[in-house]
Amino acid sequence: QVQLVESGGDLVQPGGSLRLSCAASGSIGSINTMGWYRQAPGKQRELVAAFTGYGRTTYADSVKGRFTISRDGAKNTVYLQMNSLKPEDTAVYYCNARAGNYNEFQFWGQGTQVTVSS
Repeated sequence: QVQLVESGGDLVQPGGSLRLSCAASGSIGSINTMGWYRQAPGKQRELVAAFTGYGRTTYADSVKGRFTISRDGAKNTVYLQMNSLKPEDTAVYYCNARAGNYNEFQFWGQGTQVTVSS
């Protein structure tokens, strides 16, 4: 089992920045990939950014150039640096980890609220 705990969500003005953190614990060695998803009210959960393996990353088109995913292996933590935030970035942000030979196991954090509003 893998446990994920997110932090860093807050209320921020448009144009502002936030950094989200996701601390992983448990069966760390079983994790293949990690990433961030978000879900806005009335919308489906969507991929924001993720490590896809071999050090590569992928981003949603809506956040390219504004968000950056990074990780600290020593701390088993993944970060999401969010700059130039827009009201449409308002959502609950979830950390995700995948494990298993075919990434058949998924783990989710409890989510952290990001609100972008003036």
